[in-house]
Amino acid sequence: MADSSAVHWHPSAAYLYVLHLDGPALAWEYLRRNPEYRRVWQRHRRRPQYEAHRWCLRLLEDPTRDARDAHPDWFPDPSSVVQVYPDADPTTDALLFQLWRIPGRKHLTHDGKRLVLTTQLVDRMLRMAISPALEDGMAYAYAVRAGCQLRERWRVIEAELAALDPATMERTALATGRPGRTSILHMRTLQALDGTLAGASQRGVAEVLYGITAVAERWYDDSDLRAQVRRLTRRGQTLMDGGYRRLLQPGSASRGR
Repeated sequence: MADSSAVHWHPSAAYLYVLHLDGPALAWEYLRRNPEYRRVWQRHRRRPQYEAHRWCLRLLEDPTRDARDAHPDWFPDPSSVVQVYPDADPTTDALLFQLWRIPGRKHLTHDGKRLVLTTQLVDRMLRMAISPALEDGMAYAYAVRAGCQLRERWRVIEAELAALDPATMERTALATGRPGRTSILHMRTLQALDGTLAGASQRGVAEVLYGITAVAERWYDDSDLRAQVRRLTRRGQTLMDGGYRRLLQPGSASRGR
């Protein structure tokens, strides 16, 4: 991503997948572009635990994989991760844990302590941290991290669990439409960041994002277009340099590196 002659960032269509990413997936898109992280990966990929916590990871993840293929194990868990434990006092009608009955395309990772399940559901990713004490066929319970943001955390997890309901999944599929403004902003921010990392000037970034004609007409010292591109590149740099942590714990007071 540092080759000034590279034009891999020019086609906007290559960034369309970003429109459907959630917070943890977006966080990975910013982190994997960090040149320092990429150097750490090259030196220590055979020891994935080395310096992982520095980046809010349990294990280093390959930065050449985008969010569609990568499965970063964040530390601490993002607020949207559902923690699953054995139910110590189940009722007679308690639901039984059946891993392979969970819908969606699944990916399993063992981080040395527990099983982490990532499954693709319609337009979202559901992430579960499964206790090593929980076995298939056992009654189970969900857990929420205690603290002053308990209600906010539960609302996030409740929304994630609702995706497991077949009726909810069908409604979500029907309701999926145009992406929101925040999603579009992330897409443009990542494209602008890639342009900057490739050595492009802010004007060059603007020409790719908004077209040569628009830049010829609207690019001058105090123009809105110039200010907009400046904000995009600054925002991308901030998120890449540690601001991605805010995407893992929305509403928290966590700070970047």
